[in-house]
Amino acid sequence: MPERELTFAQAVREALSEEMRRDSRVCIFGEDVAEAGTPFKVLSGLVEEFGAERVLDTPISEAGFTGVGVGAAMAGLRPVVDIMFGDFLTLTMDQMVNQAAKVHYMSGGHWKVPMVMRTTLGATRRSAAQHSQSLHAWFSHVPGLKVVLPSTPYDVKGLLKTAIRDENPVILFEDKMMYKMKGPVPEEEYTIPFGVADVKRTGDDITIVATSSMVQVALGAATLLEKEGISAEVVDPRTTWPLDEKTLIESARKTSRVIVVDEGYGRYGVTAELAAVIAEGAFYDLDAPVKRMGAMHVPIPFSPPLEDLTVPTEQTVSEAARQLCGKS
Repeated sequence: MPERELTFAQAVREALSEEMRRDSRVCIFGEDVAEAGTPFKVLSGLVEEFGAERVLDTPISEAGFTGVGVGAAMAGLRPVVDIMFGDFLTLTMDQMVNQAAKVHYMSGGHWKVPMVMRTTLGATRRSAAQHSQSLHAWFSHVPGLKVVLPSTPYDVKGLLKTAIRDENPVILFEDKMMYKMKGPVPEEEYTIPFGVADVKRTGDDITIVATSSMVQVALGAATLLEKEGISAEVVDPRTTWPLDEKTLIESARKTSRVIVVDEGYGRYGVTAELAAVIAEGAFYDLDAPVKRMGAMHVPIPFSPPLEDLTVPTEQTVSEAARQLCGKS
């Protein structure tokens, strides 16, 4: 029997519907999540199955309905809070950073906030400076929050189900350019544990550590490099917290050269943290400094040619790899 394929969006929707059938405490809050199914139509059909009491359209107040989600989680529900664009996370920072992340610690373990925040990241959709940022480094910086960056339909379904069942607040970032991407997703029940990286492709000459949509960029770069006799290993951390440092360091020791690719801004970002982990853990095995590649330190432009220049591509990653391997 041929392996079943779903789009990234279908995998998200299937994970949510399965968890809502399994646990009546799971509910969804957000702008346009019910009748519209979100601007990307990811949640289409859920309100018809579960009703407007569990799939709830909210007013345009991210601060307000995120606060409702935190309170609902503390009161016993397992809400999934939908933030339409990751750029709007700025409006939720107090609720997530000062409330959700700290309640368990400040209550001596008596309170918990088992909620999930789903949101987007990623440029190259021509959505301009306020709808194109990748801000996952912010939440990765905060103790008490778990941060998930799926890169395939298989991963997003398994990781989202794990997130909904977790007793802690989890932020799951979905690249808005990946919703139509297809991939194998088993019909049987499965979850994916947090803090376990996935080696998407094995190689011997250089390691490319990549997150979210940059995993596909890294795999494309690896294919280009293969034609030139360079064997690239592609490692996907899948979660920035908890972080699987062991797999990153082992791959770096094996290949002795590393590029870290992430769509967030390069300065003070995810690439810096991952590069530091690798440099500290594999220092004596490295034949070159760890190379970081992230978004340019500029607002994301609306102009298509300019926007395309702001984030790493297969060509720029493969060229950086050639330079590290001394073949450029």
